[in-house]
Amino acid sequence: MGREESVKAEAALPLFDIKQAKGRVCHRLFSSTVFFGICLIWFYRLTNIPGAGQQGRLSWIGMFISELMFSFYWILTQPVRWNVSYYLPFKDRLLHSYEDKLPGVDIFVCTADPIMEPPAMVINTILSVMAYNYPPEKLSIYLSDDGGSNSTFYALLEASHFSKRWIPFCRKFNIEPRSPEAYFSQHFDAQNTVNPREWLATKKQYEDMKERIQAVINKGSISEEIKNQHKGFLQWNHNVTKQNHHPIVKIVIDGRDQKSVDNDGIQLPTLVYLAREKKLDWPHNFKAGAMNALIRVSSEISNGDVILNLDCDMYANNADAIREALCFFMDEQRGHQIAYVQHPQNFNNIIKNDIYANNPHAVNKVELAGLGGYGAALFCGTGCFHRRNSLCGSKYSNENKQVWNVKTQKGDKRKINELEQRSKVLASSIYEKGTQWGKEMGLVYGCPVEDIVTGLTIQCRGWKSVYYNPEREAFLGVAPATLDISLIQFKRWSEGMFQIFFSKYCPFIYGHKKIKLGAQMGYCIYLLWAPLSLPTLYYVIVPPLCLLQGIPLFPEVSSPWFIPFVYVFLSRNIYSIVEALRCGSTIKAWWNLQRMVMIRRTTSFFFAFVDTIIKKLGLSQTTFVLTAKVAAEDVSKRYEQQVMEFGSSSIMFTLIATLAMLNLISLAGAAFKTVMPVEYLKEMERLISQVGVCALVVMLNAPVFEALFLRKDKGRLPFSVMFKSVVFVSLACLIPVR
Repeated sequence: MGREESVKAEAALPLFDIKQAKGRVCHRLFSSTVFFGICLIWFYRLTNIPGAGQQGRLSWIGMFISELMFSFYWILTQPVRWNVSYYLPFKDRLLHSYEDKLPGVDIFVCTADPIMEPPAMVINTILSVMAYNYPPEKLSIYLSDDGGSNSTFYALLEASHFSKRWIPFCRKFNIEPRSPEAYFSQHFDAQNTVNPREWLATKKQYEDMKERIQAVINKGSISEEIKNQHKGFLQWNHNVTKQNHHPIVKIVIDGRDQKSVDNDGIQLPTLVYLAREKKLDWPHNFKAGAMNALIRVSSEISNGDVILNLDCDMYANNADAIREALCFFMDEQRGHQIAYVQHPQNFNNIIKNDIYANNPHAVNKVELAGLGGYGAALFCGTGCFHRRNSLCGSKYSNENKQVWNVKTQKGDKRKINELEQRSKVLASSIYEKGTQWGKEMGLVYGCPVEDIVTGLTIQCRGWKSVYYNPEREAFLGVAPATLDISLIQFKRWSEGMFQIFFSKYCPFIYGHKKIKLGAQMGYCIYLLWAPLSLPTLYYVIVPPLCLLQGIPLFPEVSSPWFIPFVYVFLSRNIYSIVEALRCGSTIKAWWNLQRMVMIRRTTSFFFAFVDTIIKKLGLSQTTFVLTAKVAAEDVSKRYEQQVMEFGSSSIMFTLIATLAMLNLISLAGAAFKTVMPVEYLKEMERLISQVGVCALVVMLNAPVFEALFLRKDKGRLPFSVMFKSVVFVSLACLIPVR
């Protein structure tokens, strides 16, 4: 067989494979037994409701409703667990047969605030994607700075200079990861193939660059000497503020210019700074607006067929991630069906037992993989490769196979000034007026979690999507290092997703007959986080109050009806533990996850539920809150020591402490009754299940009690929180339970 025939034969081979998870039949059988146990619990609740006028009737009915809600949510999770699928790309086949056909790739990095998202962190993400193993003439990087900060622009200029050394260094020694900060924070191994002198010289140049950037940040202004080095600084004047500035587009590196080369004389990728126009009296639609401006501006400058969008703290951790993603898009048989390839969100600062459950293994490896099995991967807003035309509103057609734009627009002869001026028009605040941007084109406006809605609309246009979880994480970010920030983040997400459920984009309505029922249910696992707070709150409030007043809510241990309660509880938790361990977690991490699930449901999800109802009544408007990407030194130290960080008297912490104290007092009251006369012991037999529920809540809240009573550091709970929780619990104990 000749070489040409060999190439053609290899090109006919698939570029990716799909493998379904093992044990699907066993899981369905197991789920059936759990569901049967749930049905028995429902039957018991319905047939044993206390009669009218009997004590505990309303509490019993409330327990039944809560268990119905828990059961409904559990049912939603089952289809994705039945359909877990793994996508496997064949990168070597792509390299052998498609190297000359690789499309242009535009990479979007979004930042919004130089304080919350330090420029030094942002440029590490920029440098990591500039150093991808991909033809530089087909690579363009865009930094969207919604804060319009000249310090961020200065940091990007510094990164562009350093890239001339950094990219050859990465290429020569094939290092991983390609974020300088992440790479140099690793211990240098003397057996490493990297030349020690080059390693030290490159590190010194990087540290010098960081010092210069930090000096500018500390000073709070750009010196005249620096301003004179680049005409781009002329775009900033005293009228430029975070919420009010004209469009700024600067092509920092022109990939078309033959002089734009690195220290080895190899062409550099295009690098562009964008600050879209923002006006105080004009809606800017948060990140969705920034992304849509990037789509338009990039179409003018490079127009890559594939778009990768990243948050500013998610650096590239795999130099071959682009080629792996292209295996899905460029497959001859199925690639034309795929709109986007979503990677999971992973973090580089996760400690061993993950005290804030920032990286739940089972979610990444089971739930999201199950949605991907339906061809309906969840668009998470970062770490996602998009087919440009699908992101711009195109409907899928089996007849319309894309011809890749192999040449890209880097053969464009227009001058930089002309490109920049045209791009400024596309980045103006009034450009979208009267257009389909934010509706049929680009990311969808009007929903707080616009990423999920955008993914859903793309799938409802007939496209499929891939959830790809590679062995080596493609991107690594920064997870919250404090409980407060973690809860705020989940409050924002759960509120936004619950609003989607109430909107026209509800998957059961918008996705009806467009995506599979299992995918619709899978979406609602996340959209219904907020209302899940109600049964959880009921379970941690009413059973302890009834325990104090001697009102039984569960069957006696000697009763046959006790069996389904025990079976459902044990089977679900044992299954959860096994699943977590198989996904690479630890027992302690699983326990920490159970704690965080309870805390999130009773705080973040509850306040999200309340705020959503208030907004639906027209009493409030949607806001977007940034979460800090950096933590103070003492906070970071406690995080590394696996100590939970409280340190404030926020309403969420007061609620956490109150619920913990209520269950502790109820448990103490039950323990006191065990030393009373025999008749009290007989009563306790009827209440043993409630004792178990309270004991479980108390054990989960061990770090809360430690922060209330034992700790002396700044991360403890203030005395005011303890005082308020005691007052609230005292009042709750006086309430008669019906």
